Amino acid sequence: MNGIAKAKSAPETCAESHIMPNLNNRHIFPLRSLVPNAITVLAICAGMSAMRFAILGRWEGAVLAILIAGVLDGLDGRMARLLKGSSRFGAELDSLSDIVSFGVAPAVILYSWTLRDVKGVGWLLALIFTISMALRLARFNTMSQNEGQNAEEKRDYFTGIPAPAAAALALWPMILYFLTDIAFFKDPVFCVIYLGIIAALTVSSLPTFSFKKMSIKRDYVLLYLLGIAIFATMLVTHVWATMSVVGLAYIATIPMAYIHHRRRFRKSPEVQGDEQDDEQDKPPS
Repeated sequence: MNGIAKAKSAPETCAESHIMPNLNNRHIFPLRSLVPNAITVLAICAGMSAMRFAILGRWEGAVLAILIAGVLDGLDGRMARLLKGSSRFGAELDSLSDIVSFGVAPAVILYSWTLRDVKGVGWLLALIFTISMALRLARFNTMSQNEGQNAEEKRDYFTGIPAPAAAALALWPMILYFLTDIAFFKDPVFCVIYLGIIAALTVSSLPTFSFKKMSIKRDYVLLYLLGIAIFATMLVTHVWATMSVVGLAYIATIPMAYIHHRRRFRKSPEVQGDEQDDEQDKPPS
């Protein structure tokens, strides 16, 4: 009888040992997936804090909060890849963070700063910028799942200005105003026209450089680290002058990216015609 009982209990024990870990694993969330999501949440907090600073009239704090959100947005993706903690949940959370921090917050800041002086037109441009950012993010999520796109093109270029850069460029007149105190940069008509241009570039199909896969030669590592140290020092001591130069440098890369992309991926009509003729001349398999 004891032998029979042992024989019956053995399969039951095996079945329980097979089932219980699965039930327990449902309540386990890997720490490597939590870290990048926590950084994304901090980016949302920075974007919301920027709007609070704008409501209080603390304009410099509002712009700095958006810049901090941009830094955090760059860190969360890199941490996810480094820790192998990428997830669908994290991707969706990142998109929501981008629309809050780089779509809604800059529009609210600019409207509170100067766009409200032109009444309905200023609010219209604030809405257009936010909607353009939402459309741009939706297109990015769709294209990231498109396996038919050229892998090198997807790796080296964005379609349109990326969300953090678009937010920083939208606030560039404020940065220039903080630096120079020139009233022209706060002129509502100028800001309306400028924000409309940034919104159009954000939702456009213009290729822009993606610096995610940027690499340097080993011989220049020390110079690269020295440059980072100099940039960090300038950012701490002269933040508005440094960000003004960074904004100007990024704007200069936009036509460069278009020319470089056209040379790499756009074939001339003659070449395309020759390839089509070659395909037609091939015998059917």
